[in-house]
Amino acid sequence: MPVLHVVLYQPEIPYNAGNAGRTCLAIGGKLWLVRPLGFQLDDRHVRRAGMDYWQHVQHQVVEDWPSLLDCLAGRRFWYLTKTAARVYTEARFEKGDVLVFGSESQGLPPAMLAENADHCLRIPTSAKVRSLNLAVCVGIVAYEAVRQLAER
Repeated sequence: MPVLHVVLYQPEIPYNAGNAGRTCLAIGGKLWLVRPLGFQLDDRHVRRAGMDYWQHVQHQVVEDWPSLLDCLAGRRFWYLTKTAARVYTEARFEKGDVLVFGSESQGLPPAMLAENADHCLRIPTSAKVRSLNLAVCVGIVAYEAVRQLAER
């Protein structure tokens, strides 16, 4: 069983998917990609960002959000958004949790965030910064979860 599940909801930039995949491999997690994707998985940019690790990355592509929910039924989901009141370090992560990250240009759909307000988390940033890179966000939150799990 993967330590964590990392979901990229409709990602647009292949480098971000590749780097998120490399992070998943490093922590023992699984990467999920929800279509539509802004790239092909055989894109050289995905492979380059994942370097020679991509063939070892546990990953799965699903056609849509309901398909993902079916695949990961019974797991606890955390939704990352800059609009959340709760900071990611306040969450108590558990093995098998699902970390959901939105697309680079749109983030997660407002309706999804509203339905799951109690499980929305943010990474604090200066007001001078509009957003952080998607792959960087995956690394920040995934490694906090792994740190917490190692302490138990």
